Amino acid sequence: MARQFFGTDGIRGTVGQYPITADFALKLAHAVGRVLKRTEARPTVLIGKDTRISGYMLESALESGFNSAGVDVVLLGPLPTPGVAYLTRAQRASLGVVISASHNPFDDNGIKFFSAQGTKLSDAWEMDVEAVLQEPPVWADSAHLGKSRRLDDAAGRYIEFCKSTFANNLTLKGMRIVVDAAHGAAYNIAPKVFHELGAEVIAIGCAPDGLNINKGVGATHPEALIEAVKTHRADLGVALDGDADRLQLVDTEGRLFNGDEVLYLMVDDRLRRGELVPGVVGTLMTNMAIELALKARGVPLVRAKVGDRYVLEELEKNQWLLGGEGSGHLLALDKHSTGDGLISALQVLQTSVRSGKSLADLLSDVTLFPQTLINVRLQPGQDWKTSPNLESETRAVEAELGQSGRVLIRASGTEPLVRVMVEARDAAQAKTCAQRIAKTISG
Repeated sequence: MARQFFGTDGIRGTVGQYPITADFALKLAHAVGRVLKRTEARPTVLIGKDTRISGYMLESALESGFNSAGVDVVLLGPLPTPGVAYLTRAQRASLGVVISASHNPFDDNGIKFFSAQGTKLSDAWEMDVEAVLQEPPVWADSAHLGKSRRLDDAAGRYIEFCKSTFANNLTLKGMRIVVDAAHGAAYNIAPKVFHELGAEVIAIGCAPDGLNINKGVGATHPEALIEAVKTHRADLGVALDGDADRLQLVDTEGRLFNGDEVLYLMVDDRLRRGELVPGVVGTLMTNMAIELALKARGVPLVRAKVGDRYVLEELEKNQWLLGGEGSGHLLALDKHSTGDGLISALQVLQTSVRSGKSLADLLSDVTLFPQTLINVRLQPGQDWKTSPNLESETRAVEAELGQSGRVLIRASGTEPLVRVMVEARDAAQAKTCAQRIAKTISG
């Protein structure tokens, strides 16, 4: 059976358009509840959300759907996605549910799930839910309906968990940090985490109104953070996205550090402390400069498909701990079971505090390769993969780049586009080579 509802990260869409409607959310929760009851007599699920106005509607519908299947519900209120994953594990719950569309604007929303271990669920589990969605509902009788309660200190518990990942013998005293929560799920949490570790905190993007999540702030709009860091002469800026599972960092000079650089800093901290790092997982888009810098320090990089889900799969397969994407989704599996923007920021701050060096100094030997990305629109029915001209030109470019660059050609998953990416030490060469390849596709 083909997937009808689940994508790579749960179910997502525009609010009010199927399937992001109240009636579907109720049916979905009922179906999930029935799947849970196959292995557990009285399941308990946790529900957290970001700050979108539609979260109220979807939360109520999900709560009713679970209760109707005989499943108990614990409401967490606004909480980052990784916070829901943590509390699901800590509370020994059967399942965690997050209502969020991450970095999307407020008029989108989504629903995703975490296992009892705080990890993403398998494709097989999602297919089971889709199958039950096709069946008539099986309502629990009155005596066996689920109950609901609210966990009032959910935010406080998660704050303490984040702080526990920062070394006890270190402090952020003397540091001024700008924290941008994108008017999202971490608005009331992120500033407290850094403040309670000793930092002077300037908060922006921490005044949600239900409609302003990710609007001109947060990890997807770092310009606001850069400006605030300069204005307040801060030592560092931390920007999260709407559900706080990704981050961007800005130093006192206004330099923006992407996820590839942050991943390298996380590796660097461990190597400095004499820890073994047997390998790291990036993606097809991870900058080649990071791969070469890691290799020079004896750490291999394996590339997964784009998406934190695939990074996690590759980490688990290799039994490694560190991985991530340039977008700022980063994983440190000995700290948390899923990507966490706050915890990733704390790992980097540890590196800076321990070494007494700025992020720029720590990355002084790593210069990202320029990348040129060209999107080529396909004609209806165009079979670009079998083009002999494309194959010939790609081989010629790869020979020209040698060990100083690379080529990546992949189809878009959502549009009739082919994405051509060329990376090289020289920006002009990357641009010229990408244009040569793109021309063979577009004709």
